[in-house]
This record gives sequence, C-alpha cells and structure tokens, in this order.
Amino acid sequence: MSFYEQHRDFVEELERIAPEGVRIEWFGDTLIVQAPPSNIHQLNIARVRRQFERHAPDGYLPGERSEIVSPDVSKGREPDLTYLSLEVLSEPGNKAPAAEALIAVEIVSPSNPGNDWMDKLHDYAVMRIPLYLIVDPRQQTVTLFSEPDRDRYHTRSDRKFGDEIRIPEPFGFTLGLAALVPYKD
Repeated sequence: MSFYEQHRDFVEELERIAPEGVRIEWFGDTLIVQAPPSNIHQLNIARVRRQFERHAPDGYLPGERSEIVSPDVSKGREPDLTYLSLEVLSEPGNKAPAAEALIAVEIVSPSNPGNDWMDKLHDYAVMRIPLYLIVDPRQQTVTLFSEPDRDRYHTRSDRKFGDEIRIPEPFGFTLGLAALVPYKD
C-alpha cells in the first residue's frame, strides 16, 4: 500500500488547510510541501507559456496546478504547466488523467532539483506524457524529453538559455530561450 493510500485522509486534510499557493506533492514515502514559487520561477513559466499559447492545438488550454494522475503511478503530479483538453478542464476538481496531458513543463527549484530531474522524469515517462520540458535556471539550460516508454524517455534534447529548442507536434514550433532568466547566486 502506497504512502498516499495509507495516509489519504491526512494528505487530503493538509491539501484542504494549506495556505493559498502552497504546493503539496508526494512520491514514494515522501511528502513535499513547497512555498509559492519565486518571482524568477513565475517569470520563466510565463515566458514559456506565452510561446506555447500561440501553438496549442485547437481544443487544448494551459493547465496550471492541475494534478496529473495515472493508474501506473501511485501519486499525482502537479506540473508547473501542462496542456489539457477543454473536456478535461471542464470537469470539477483539479485532477486530470495523464493520458490527456500533451506536455509537462517544470521550472527547476533551487532547493529540490532532484524532484524534477529524477522523480518527475521517471513518473512522467511512466505516465506516458509525450513531452517533458525542464527549464533549469540554476544551470541556464532547457531539456526536452520525448518518446516515453515504460520508465524513461528515449529522446533528449539539451539547449542553453539564449538558444532555441524545437517543440514537436502537436505544438510544432521553435521555443525561444533568450528571454529566460537564471537564478541569482
């Protein structure tokens, strides 16, 4: 039995009483409670989102703070940005089936980079989310993973802030990385 299954009532109560903006995620036997994202985090996700909005397929909108769930993973994940169908976003609550997500975008946290680079990388592949984009302001890099199979992605493309990276269909555009901002030391 997973951590969430054993402590479902506690986790749900914590989600209910947490201050606005506090993010609660769990993986394995670990529960993560995160403060609201920094200004640089918010700026970078906004700059990425604006570019994706111009190329989103018809019938899909950005989802922020949507919990992506899958029967293949015992926990939910909340990408910084994902694209979901209007039908999914019209449902009550904030949970969405992973099979409906076109992409997961994460801005790496300076305090817990392993969550995005290891745990979410594994989980999004298991969930079969077709594209996983990691923006890492610590290293000033952007990495796109695609072609999920079981517990890993088969394709990886790395670029530096200032470059461009090709985002495949169903978006089909080149994402500019010049406006992304690194974390300050």
